[in-house]
Amino acid sequence: MNRDLGFSDRDRVENIRRVAEVARLMVDAGLLVIVSFISPFRADRDAARELFDETEFIEVFVETPIAECVRRDPKGLYARALRGEIKNFTGLDSPYEVPESPEIRLDTVGHSVEKTVERVEVWLKERGFLND
Repeated sequence: MNRDLGFSDRDRVENIRRVAEVARLMVDAGLLVIVSFISPFRADRDAARELFDETEFIEVFVETPIAECVRRDPKGLYARALRGEIKNFTGLDSPYEVPESPEIRLDTVGHSVEKTVERVEVWLKERGFLND
């Protein structure tokens, strides 16, 4: 769906727009949709939010320092960006605008993936999005 996009600001905007539109279609079909994307610009996250009813969009900020992202780097993209092979890489030579008031904030340093997922599940259950 986004294979034709790169890392430019324009491509980042289009990436989030496309993902939000597809998520909107899936929500309209009655599905609970979880979308995991780096969305560096507040305006794009706000535009995505506007496509949904108030209770249909939950912003989860996965807070991870850039040093930790570089250390983890499962696809080697940070290494490539640091060598100058990828330009406009979020957090390195392209900005990341931290969410001002996400519904959920997850600090991933020192927390297992399982515990982090559990926090999201608990939050969703407490608000009636998931059943036990």
